Amino acid sequence: MNDPGNPDQRPDSGDDQEALMRFLAQFGITANADGSMDPAQLMGRMQELLTTFNTQLAGFGTADAASGMNWGFTRDLVRRATAEAGPDPELTSAQQAQIVDAVGLADLWLDAEIEFGRLSTTAVAWRRTDWVDHTLSTWQQLVQPVITQLSVALRSLVEADQPAAMEPMLKLAVSSMFAAQLSQTLASLATSVLSGSDLGLPITDESRVCLIPANLNDFAEGLSTSRDDLVLYLAIREAARQRLFAAVTWLGPQLLALIEHYAREITIDPDALEQAIEGQLNSVASPADLERAGNAVAHSLFAPQQSTEQKEILARLETLLALVEGWVDEVTARVTAPVMPAAAGLTEMLRRRRATGGPAELALKNLVGLELRPRRTREAANLWAATRAARGAAGRDMVWAHPDLLPDAADLDDPLGFADPQSQAKPIDDLDAELAKLLEQEGRGDQS
Repeated sequence: MNDPGNPDQRPDSGDDQEALMRFLAQFGITANADGSMDPAQLMGRMQELLTTFNTQLAGFGTADAASGMNWGFTRDLVRRATAEAGPDPELTSAQQAQIVDAVGLADLWLDAEIEFGRLSTTAVAWRRTDWVDHTLSTWQQLVQPVITQLSVALRSLVEADQPAAMEPMLKLAVSSMFAAQLSQTLASLATSVLSGSDLGLPITDESRVCLIPANLNDFAEGLSTSRDDLVLYLAIREAARQRLFAAVTWLGPQLLALIEHYAREITIDPDALEQAIEGQLNSVASPADLERAGNAVAHSLFAPQQSTEQKEILARLETLLALVEGWVDEVTARVTAPVMPAAAGLTEMLRRRRATGGPAELALKNLVGLELRPRRTREAANLWAATRAARGAAGRDMVWAHPDLLPDAADLDDPLGFADPQSQAKPIDDLDAELAKLLEQEGRGDQS
């Protein structure tokens, strides 16, 4: 993709040019005897190819004009990758009934422990493809900033050393590579998540308690815990988390907004993007080829360094996710302690699963370059337990009433200090102090 006649280009520019010529030759575009390209031939053949590709993709809907992403095509890729990842049988009425019954009992126990009410939606069992269908719109929202950055990087690459005629084909290539990466990542998630909010994020298209029996069966293999206990335990966690997200209306949007903000700060490595195109597209002749080409390269496009702002966002996200999961741990421990001896062991198992890098961490790293791990869940659970002991369950849950009331990373180091009701008076800032002073003066004036 470099000019072979420019001596300032890197030494392998001849290889780059040869790779580009091999790529074009597969579509009947060949150089003249002197090595030059006929612009008319190039334009005409590129237009034919784009027409063919777009015709094949048209059945999936219209692509985004700016980025070239076709979300209908992407959804099809995700569903096919999920189907290839393992069996996803139709659910029986007995499986649905078991989930509904387990959530019903979980709700009954949670009613006595937490302040957040039941959901109005009915609990369900989902197939893996159901999870894909009900979460894809959220993933589309989260990765849109990355797609925008890819488009900007591609435009700069074309302006630097590519003929403008190549931009539509390259845009199609890059969007298809990212769609392929998205499909593989979400397929992996679809075969591992146990419930709708298992990632600790509100990614389903509506607040609903759901479990995924196929994945639950895989997870249960080798456990000494009975399957009924496992289903009930996961139903309690899922119901508690979904109630929290539904009742604390600012929480879910803030979590997702932080991820989007991090993604907007992503830097695309232009050299990696160029190498991905040069190295992967010499055997491309169809959208299926573009899909295969993308699997190995899309996640390597992010520049490795984090900005200061990204580091701050990461710290806030890790603390907030730890608070969510710590609260779920505390609530679950409270309702299961008298009736389910196996619950403590299951809690530890899930903590280890998170600590070693669960499905959420893998997905966010591959799709938005975010290496996220809520490392302080145990400390958060201790903080919520201390808060309940000092203020009661209602006082514990009232902390979620506003973002400014939530504990921060320093509070996780001192849970007893945070739990002490006397320590919760917020410091008065300068504006509040001035306002209080004015009110006091007015009060004295009225008395005179």
